[in-house]
Amino acid sequence: MANPLIAIVGRPNVGKSTLFNKIAGRKISITENRPGVTRDRLYADASWRGRNFTVVDTGGIELKSEDVMWKEILRQADTAIETAEVILLMLDGREELTASDYDVAEKLRRSKKPVILVINKVDNYSPDKLSEYYALGLGEPFAVSAEHSQGIGDVLDEALTYFGDGEEEDTESLKIAVVGKPNAGKSSLVNRLLGFERSIVTDIAGTTRDAIDTRFTLDGQKYTLIDTAGIRRKKNVSDDVEYYSVMRAFDAVRRADVCLLVVDSAEGLTEQDVKIIGYVHEQGKPSVIVMNKWDVIEKDSKTINKFEEKLHFDLKFMDYFKSVYISAKTGQRADKVLKIAREAFENTNRRITTGTLNDLMLDAVRTNEPPATGGRRLKIYYCSQPSVCPPTFVLFVNDEELMHFSYKRYLENVLRRSFDFSGTPIRIVCRKRSETEGGY
Repeated sequence: MANPLIAIVGRPNVGKSTLFNKIAGRKISITENRPGVTRDRLYADASWRGRNFTVVDTGGIELKSEDVMWKEILRQADTAIETAEVILLMLDGREELTASDYDVAEKLRRSKKPVILVINKVDNYSPDKLSEYYALGLGEPFAVSAEHSQGIGDVLDEALTYFGDGEEEDTESLKIAVVGKPNAGKSSLVNRLLGFERSIVTDIAGTTRDAIDTRFTLDGQKYTLIDTAGIRRKKNVSDDVEYYSVMRAFDAVRRADVCLLVVDSAEGLTEQDVKIIGYVHEQGKPSVIVMNKWDVIEKDSKTINKFEEKLHFDLKFMDYFKSVYISAKTGQRADKVLKIAREAFENTNRRITTGTLNDLMLDAVRTNEPPATGGRRLKIYYCSQPSVCPPTFVLFVNDEELMHFSYKRYLENVLRRSFDFSGTPIRIVCRKRSETEGGY
C-alpha cells in the first residue's frame, strides 16, 4: 500500500543528494562538496509520468571503514536497500572505477534487488565514456548530470519498469500506525481492535519484528492497522534484525495517517515514550496517546485527572494530544480508540477560509500586539492556509526575524481556541512581504 521506494546509494560525494533534490523537486538534502554530509536517510514523495513513488537519499557507503560514523551511515544505507523496490547506484563519471565501487556493486547484486547504474557528472555524453562501467556487472549504465537535470528522466523511466502494475493507492482506508516501547501492549491492542489474533502476543519484548499491515472494515469505514516492533533506546538495540525492525517502525509512522502511541499505564510515561511521541510530532502526524493496562491501576475518582496533568506536563511541546485510557486485555474502552483516531484525522484535514483566518488574526493582533525588537515591530499583512496534514498557516509579515517564538505560540493558541485542532500538530510559517503594504 505504500508508494514504491527508490533508494539512491553510492560512495561519498558522487552527487546522490543533488539527484535526490532534483527528483523531489525541492531542496531537502544538504549538498556540499565533502563526504559524510548526509548521514541519516531522507525521504521525499515524488511522481513521474503519473506514477507516485518515494525516493530515499542515503549517506555515502564506505564498506571497509572502521570509523563509528561511517558504520552508522552504512547501517542506514542497508535499511534503505532492504526496503527499496529499486536501487540507484550512483558513481562519479569524472573518476576512475575503484575497488570500493566493485565492492558496492557486489553488495547490491547480493541484495537481489533491481539496480540501475547511474553515472553522474557526465555533461558531454558519448558511449565511449560509459564502456568501462559494464565491468561492474549491473547492466547498462545511464549517463546523467544531476546538477543540470540532464538524463534524470531516462533513469526514472527505467525505474518505473520495476514497479509493475502496482496496487491502486488506497485512499479510502485510514492508515493507523500502532507504535510504542516493547511490551506496552501494541499487538494486544491490534488484536482487540481486529477481533482476532493477527499478531503474536507474548510477554517477551521484541516479538513483533516487522510492521504488519491488516485491513478491515468497521461500521462502513475502512481501516489499515500497522502493528510495529517496539522501539527501544538506541543503545539497547541488540542486533541488526532488531535495528531494521525499529527502522521499519519509524517508516510506518511516516506513511501512516494517524499514530496510536501505546503507553504502559503501570510504568507511566518514560523518557523513551516521550522520544517516540516527539518523533511522531516532528513528522507532523496526528496522534492519540493510548494509556494501556488501565485495568491494573488502583483508581479513585481523581486518578485519570492526575494522569492527564502528568501527561500535559511531560508533553508540553505537544499538548494538543488526544488521550484514551484502556485495557487491551479486558477490552475496557478499547472501542473508543478508532473513533478518537478518526477525529484526530478529521482535525488534521481541517481547512479554514482565508477570510475567516484574517478576521481571527486581526482580532488576535488587536488583543495582543506583537512586541517590538530593536525598535522594530512585527507587522502581519495577511494569513492563508495552503495545506493540511498537518494544517499549515502562512503569515505574510514585514520581517520573519521579528516573529518571536512566544508570539507564534500565542497565535497557535488563538487558532486552537477558535477551531478544533485537537490531536494534530499545526504549522505556522512566516514569509516576508513589502512593508509598503501595511498590516493589521
